[in-house]
Amino acid sequence: MIKTDILIIGAGPTGLFAVFEAGLLQLKCHLIDALPQAGGQCSEIYPKKPIYDIPGFPEVLAGDLVANLMEQTKAFQPGFTLGERAETIEKQEDGSFVVTTNKGTKHHAPIVAIAGGLGSFEPRKPLLQNLTKFEDNGVAYMIKDPEVYRNKKVVIAGGGDSALDWSIFLADIASEVTLVHRRNEFRGALDSVEKVQLLKNAGKINLVTPAEIVGLIGEDTLTAVAIKKTGEEDIITLEVDNFIALFGLSPKLGPIANWGLEIEKNAIKVNNALDYQTNIPGIYAIGDVNTYPGKLKLILCGFHEATLMCQSAYQKIYPEKRYVMKYTTVGGVTGFDGTKKEAPKVVVKAID
Repeated sequence: MIKTDILIIGAGPTGLFAVFEAGLLQLKCHLIDALPQAGGQCSEIYPKKPIYDIPGFPEVLAGDLVANLMEQTKAFQPGFTLGERAETIEKQEDGSFVVTTNKGTKHHAPIVAIAGGLGSFEPRKPLLQNLTKFEDNGVAYMIKDPEVYRNKKVVIAGGGDSALDWSIFLADIASEVTLVHRRNEFRGALDSVEKVQLLKNAGKINLVTPAEIVGLIGEDTLTAVAIKKTGEEDIITLEVDNFIALFGLSPKLGPIANWGLEIEKNAIKVNNALDYQTNIPGIYAIGDVNTYPGKLKLILCGFHEATLMCQSAYQKIYPEKRYVMKYTTVGGVTGFDGTKKEAPKVVVKAID
């Protein structure tokens, strides 16, 4: 039985930052994640993708963000159960919880924080007859290493942020980038749409809209795609090395959906007016896995939710204590291993 103060389900950015915030309160954390490494989607799906909305980082690669968060947690020595999925939860007589994984590993904690991101997920695939034939032979649904596409002819299909961002990113890597979308309007950020248009005008991106990929061509590996523009009869055949279908992910909560939590549109409802607690006292949901009025699925919002969750968890674990928040710029950071990062000393001198 693994015992801890806060059991965090999900080792993505939000879960990792919760370790730091809990550590400032001298609360120990243990994390469970079905993936074999920490970092969630940032590590598994797009480690080389740049992120632009993390405070203090004009640009940071997703993998580097995870590495920095892991470094930030070191002083607080979190435990990890990786490559295992949280399967069942049992409430104990004292109000604490026992969470068991699909491999039988048991974890006991007074507080459970679900930070599972989108949960388990599958890529949304286009309806193409011979799609599976070319999977891993020219067809992909996510980009882990953009260097795979260096000096290659790449077609990207999709109209959201991922399709736009990767088209922009690969414009300087691939020999040719073609973005195909079934509408003239895109669902992504306006800034990204403008960048794609500028790259199109500069001849660095081929933009084909409104249109769809209607066929894949090749023997053992993909050599071309068939494109049909809306309202036209003719089919365009375009030679390619790679076709990347970026239509998003189909999220599933998995076993967590059976834990008696209040669910709305595949997300866990929480009380955002207070502490991001669910309908079950002692169980919180933070990050992309939760929902509430005005919810934004941003990493920085998950960091905020993790901070308030930890404050509430401290009060539940130690109801008799009154915690006074201390700024790290004043008190520094003291780890469980005895290490301490000192805050700068301020010397006040009297003026004669």
